[in-house]
Amino acid sequence: MEPAIDQAFAAALYAHDDTGLDTGASLLAAAPAADDVVHARGEEFVRRAWARGWQPADVVRIVRRELDESGAELAAALIMAETARYPHLPPRWADQLAALPAPAPRNRPDRFSYACALIGLYRLLLGLPVIEPVGPAPGTAADRLHQPPAHGESRMLTRIRALLAKAEGTGFPEEAEALTTKAQELMARHSIDEALIAARSHSDETPGACRIGVDAPYETAKAILLDVVASANRCQAVWNSEAGFTTVVGFEPDLEAVELLFTSLLVQGTAAMTKAEAGQRAGGRKRTKTFRQSFLMAYAQRLGSRLASDTARVTAAADAGDGTGDGTEHAAPGSLLPVLAARDVAVTDTAERMFPKTTTTRVRGATDIDGWTHGTAAADRARMGRSGPGIDR
Repeated sequence: MEPAIDQAFAAALYAHDDTGLDTGASLLAAAPAADDVVHARGEEFVRRAWARGWQPADVVRIVRRELDESGAELAAALIMAETARYPHLPPRWADQLAALPAPAPRNRPDRFSYACALIGLYRLLLGLPVIEPVGPAPGTAADRLHQPPAHGESRMLTRIRALLAKAEGTGFPEEAEALTTKAQELMARHSIDEALIAARSHSDETPGACRIGVDAPYETAKAILLDVVASANRCQAVWNSEAGFTTVVGFEPDLEAVELLFTSLLVQGTAAMTKAEAGQRAGGRKRTKTFRQSFLMAYAQRLGSRLASDTARVTAAADAGDGTGDGTEHAAPGSLLPVLAARDVAVTDTAERMFPKTTTTRVRGATDIDGWTHGTAAADRARMGRSGPGIDR
């Protein structure tokens, strides 16, 4: 690297003040011949993030949170360039790359402004802490031993995704309830199918983990919603409030169910909250923040009890030998619960190894009775149905 670039990085990245940033940006803007070197250094910083446990979606999320959308676009450009080096990527990475914002073009709107933004991004990347990895980093020995995921997803998950998309899009609560009922029923059956297949084939599959963003506002209520969805799907969730995500630990079919269900229920809950809030405002109320917080807290709590109850009913029916509904797998009476218990133990052990030091957080109580009432009602509408997801008889 040219001496001017060394000087620019020394002034901008490690001084951590506005004077250093302006000096470094000026030096970079005056050295167009060094653009490739400057961006190569950024790719190196991205690789360091992978080594610290971060993944593409995590990096973009924290950049968007700490900087802005233009910073996220700069990060996307570096991530796309860095990940292009690998012949294949770890599981879930392809989906994360597909969801990145459009990469920012170089030197827009001008060289100095672009250099300032780039330095701000590099400072953030350099300061990222070590977090718990949820899979191998690309290019590592662990990744080379890991086979790439099979193309596409199962027909069952495709059906579930389609049902939830319809539930989110309809304007009729009864139709949304019916669609969500069927989707959640299929999720429970799919999970039991996978557990039985793994047990009968003596699979060496072990629990994995994924990270799901939990964004402001009302992130506490959203984290609680994600936690109850994870628990109902035999997973464990650990929220990192500072980084804005929750790590969910579980077997792969259950992780997929948690991602789909949480996203859908959050969309449904937000739509119901907006509608209820409009009614409150029409009546002259203005306590928007407390109403929304109370609404989402009630929504999460109510759904937690419903989901847990429905999962228990599905499991009990399957353990009684009723099968899982689609003619795929059938458990001999009394044989399913030991299989599921063994998977629960494996999930707990994995979560404890990943997070040996977790803490509990005091949750601020809901203070708006109308918000709580409307949130409870919305959870009832989003639930499985009057009798929960049962086995077809």
